Amino acid sequence: MPLRPLILYLERDPKALDIRKAVLEREGYTVIGVSRREEALKTLRDSPVSLTITDHLFSANQSSELAREMKKIKPDVPIILFSSTAPPHFDGVDVYVNKGEPTAEFLRVVRYVIG
Repeated sequence: MPLRPLILYLERDPKALDIRKAVLEREGYTVIGVSRREEALKTLRDSPVSLTITDHLFSANQSSELAREMKKIKPDVPIILFSSTAPPHFDGVDVYVNKGEPTAEFLRVVRYVIG
């Protein structure tokens, strides 16, 4: 049986995290959901993550800093910023998806990025 891609999903709103996690799992992905930066970095270090999806959790500078830290840990793991507001710059982020996009578009981007 082929291994399901593992997605690290970082979102501080528990309800939003549960909904997106369920959507991704229904599509066949394994999802580790976390709500804190430290949890995200530890999971990225310790698990075979194929993709990271993160909300715009912090100020623009902190989001960019987090993305850069994640790229230092695993430079080949793509990062999707899934947020209702685009940051002024996308340092370390591979793709931006607006939370207002339909779920089908969100999933299309995830499939494309995972490959």
